Amino acid sequence: MKITTRIHRRILLAGAALGLSALAVAAFAEEPATTVDTLIVATGSLEQTLPNDLSRYGNDIVVVNADTIRDRAYVDTNDALRMEIPGLYLVPYAGPFSYSNLTLQGSRAGEVLWLVDGVRINNRLYNGTSPSDTLPTNMIERIEVLKGGQSLFYGTNATAGVINIVTRGFSSKSGGELTGGLDTNQGYHVSGYGRGATGRNKFVVYGSWDQAEGYRSFDHYEPSATDRNRSYDVKTGGVKYAFDLGESAAFSLRYQHTNALIDYLQPTEVAEGSNRRDEDIFSANLDYLPNEQFQLFGKVYVHQWNSYYTTKVNTPGNPSIPPITVDDNAQWWYYDSGVNLVAQFKPGGPVDYLVGYDSQRYYGQDDVLLIERQAETVNAGVLQIRSNDMFSDRARFAAGARYNTIAGQSSTVWNASGHVDLSLTVYVEGTAGTAFLLPDAYELHAVDPFDVWGEPDLEPEKSRSFNLSVGGEAEDHRFAWQVTGFQRTIDNLITDDSSATTFKNGDPLPPAAANGVFINVPDQVKVTGFEGQAAFHLNSDWTLHASYAQVDAHVKGSTSQLTNNPESYGKASLDYAPMDRRYGGSISALWTGDVFDGGGNNFGDYVVADLAVQVYLDDDRKTQVTLRIENLLDEDYATRGFRTGDLDSSAGTFPFRFVGVPRTVHLSLTRRY
Repeated sequence: MKITTRIHRRILLAGAALGLSALAVAAFAEEPATTVDTLIVATGSLEQTLPNDLSRYGNDIVVVNADTIRDRAYVDTNDALRMEIPGLYLVPYAGPFSYSNLTLQGSRAGEVLWLVDGVRINNRLYNGTSPSDTLPTNMIERIEVLKGGQSLFYGTNATAGVINIVTRGFSSKSGGELTGGLDTNQGYHVSGYGRGATGRNKFVVYGSWDQAEGYRSFDHYEPSATDRNRSYDVKTGGVKYAFDLGESAAFSLRYQHTNALIDYLQPTEVAEGSNRRDEDIFSANLDYLPNEQFQLFGKVYVHQWNSYYTTKVNTPGNPSIPPITVDDNAQWWYYDSGVNLVAQFKPGGPVDYLVGYDSQRYYGQDDVLLIERQAETVNAGVLQIRSNDMFSDRARFAAGARYNTIAGQSSTVWNASGHVDLSLTVYVEGTAGTAFLLPDAYELHAVDPFDVWGEPDLEPEKSRSFNLSVGGEAEDHRFAWQVTGFQRTIDNLITDDSSATTFKNGDPLPPAAANGVFINVPDQVKVTGFEGQAAFHLNSDWTLHASYAQVDAHVKGSTSQLTNNPESYGKASLDYAPMDRRYGGSISALWTGDVFDGGGNNFGDYVVADLAVQVYLDDDRKTQVTLRIENLLDEDYATRGFRTGDLDSSAGTFPFRFVGVPRTVHLSLTRRY
């Protein structure tokens, strides 16, 4: 019955796509094509233009803008990235504002660096924990995803790529929008932003409130689990201020605060389980551009993340006994601060120079999984040499190195890249280099007797990566394509060894370390694969996007794919956006191939589709109603590998799955001014 249902859903999906395609072909015959451009910032501070500059020199970048996010009514950042970014596999464990599994070109979650306005927000307590569970979409101006090793400018965690979330930007014109929405998971959304300028002053203010009762995120519950709907309550606000110091300089301040209450549940015993979050991101920026030959950018930043964990459990078989408090606002937190300086020199010859300095200080502690409070300081110097149009107007090349000092040790990584236009319609580009991933606090300093013990002498993971792309665009701009091959090898991969009895230096493990210790794997890990993507601008109204990725990720000597890493996945979307009508729409789908958990269970092979429709209530499109049907075919799929829980009867265990969001209808109203 399950196989029949799955086939039926795929037939429905194919039918819907073919139907929209038929309409597109009909429209194609009626109207000429126009170019659909990706939004990338080309002017501004060195920090703002860095992703665009890197893309000009051969780095692969994908950008999602605010209009796409609004028109498809995405709830949080995970939602938008999951459906929109080719080559990215991302699955939220329990719907919006939850942890997620992520691989970018075969990576693990900790190998991708997350930034908000250039401030790193990765959870340095746990590299593998996605930091995106407190990132609503209202604040987003655009999302920039850089693929491949990016440690040259971004340091640790950027071994496979960077996700930079750019919040609402400054504008010399006053404007903004207000949005209200609801969904069938008893979810509610209110958000808004405003921006403008007066004299030399510019400002932006934004805020959002997302709340939902949620859905049942497990496919089985024991009677003792009385809190079953995974809810969230996320409030985010931000303010940005800029002051023009003159024609050549500007100063800006940015602050964002998030307060969130996010359920963290289990299918047994839990009467209440939650993480209460308080997060602050602050930065002060200085931009200086006295002439065309020199530009300077400086930033100081602070990222403070506090979480308070509460767990109350029921007694199996005794519902009359009041819940027992296991954790009462137990705190886990970290504090990240730093300084970034970047200067660009254009002396007038065929090459330009970028020089940078990066200093970061981090410390944190976990009173739940018992990580001792520790501090870490990282300093780095960066030099990159770039060719310019005097060297060639059809080819651009760059090469650079980063020197890092960490806890008295030093290391150097390098990167080289290039882009060559073979003709007006075909190009080739690529990157090669090294990168590093520092061990997190959990791997270094865990002292929990019920968990793996930390190893203070762990080596950083080191990787070598190579990306090569060939792509092009038709002369009439109706068709664009790109095929990318990638390879990455990893040394000193960090994992746990349950059989270990000593630390790396030979000292015996303490008696409390009964579950082993973290180690560096002696064997090399290799990731190879390719991805292809294409865009068909059928006419001024219709656009079709499609992508496919194939990945082979395994430890040397093994043919088994790394756990939670899909062997293949694909995405497609068909957009209808007529500029002369008061409506539009899109259908998007993603397919996930085989994905195996640690027990060898396959929890992949499924299709998830979304349908979105926009209706504009006025000719100038300032008032918009959006309807989105998430998981259109109501696909039943697992978001994590199969797990086991204890039966209330104590007579054994039961298997369970984390399941994805069921079919959910979202409705929102937006007013722009």
